[in-house]
Amino acid sequence: MSLATASLGEIAEVAAGGGAPQNADAFTAEGTPFIRAGSLNPLVNGASESTLEHLTDEVAKEHGLRKFPRDTVVFAKSGMSATKGHIYRLRDEAYVVNHLAAIVPTERVVPEFLEHSLRVFSPVRLIQDAAYPSVRLSDVATMKIPLPPLAEQRRRADVLDRAEALRAKRRAALGQLDSLTQSLFLDLFGDPRPNTKSWPVKSLKDLGKVKTGGTPPGAKPGMFGGPIPFVTPGDLESDEPVKRTVTEEGAAEAETVRAGAALVCCIGATIGKMGKAAQRSAFNQQLNAVEWATGVDDDYGLGVLRFFKPQIATWGASTTLPILKKSSFEKIEIPVPPISLQREFARRVTAVEALKTAQRASLAELDALFATLQHRAFRGEL
Repeated sequence: MSLATASLGEIAEVAAGGGAPQNADAFTAEGTPFIRAGSLNPLVNGASESTLEHLTDEVAKEHGLRKFPRDTVVFAKSGMSATKGHIYRLRDEAYVVNHLAAIVPTERVVPEFLEHSLRVFSPVRLIQDAAYPSVRLSDVATMKIPLPPLAEQRRRADVLDRAEALRAKRRAALGQLDSLTQSLFLDLFGDPRPNTKSWPVKSLKDLGKVKTGGTPPGAKPGMFGGPIPFVTPGDLESDEPVKRTVTEEGAAEAETVRAGAALVCCIGATIGKMGKAAQRSAFNQQLNAVEWATGVDDDYGLGVLRFFKPQIATWGASTTLPILKKSSFEKIEIPVPPISLQREFARRVTAVEALKTAQRASLAELDALFATLQHRAFRGEL
């Protein structure tokens, strides 16, 4: 069944936000939310608009800002590297920054249907120059989307909203399981930074082998594409497999650690990110690693280091480029409870990870279902 179409300019007002006040004192905790481009990622992942910066109507008027109504759909129209593809519908009135396009629906289109339409027929496709990613409002206004009758729009949007709600519940469950691991740690060991349970304390250097990674020379043949994962900061705190691999020859040019070693980013904007090697792995020079000795369980070692993220970031912030050298990193001191208690924590972590694996599998199934429903909804087959 073919669907009637309409341009966005025919069924909505296509506008842009205004300039953000430069004085930080202009923003308050109360008033009307101010949506920045950087707000989109947390908003599309379930954050409340109430957690954002707010402006009073008086301050907004001074800066010539327009208040957009509830159900306006916004997306980044320029500088989209971090917000590419994010589509968000306002749950309440808000002021919007000028980097965002604002699509204000008329009575011809159901707001929820418009939101889903823009997720499928992404405005990103209107970018003409990838080097300077931006979308012109005039192009947005002429962009066409399917437009069935209003009753049909509501029905299809309702089906997609129900499927999206299930996905949101799975994501929330995964977030709660992440918090559970930290709660289990605190229950067994207390807060390790003040060492509330007065466990013996030792430096990382005394608790294992501390290493700094390296990168094989790209010009040398036979370095990459082998069986050994090559971990970089982008691979840490991610559920995805490590993106790059090296050969044995490549690993010899870098550095490797055994499975279970803790990997910590100690340079750059992502300083403090960390993870555990799932198998013998090579890693680049932005990471330091700890291969724990017999007195520290691998899961405990990573778990306790997570509490020291702020310290790692603070120690590394003394230079223009944040960096924590191996000589400083290995001086970090952590509590060392009895190994039997550490292993009890590891047993509980294993149980939590099994639950997380099941939740991720369920979420993947829901993602696939949602994609199928989207496809059918905008082909007139739902």
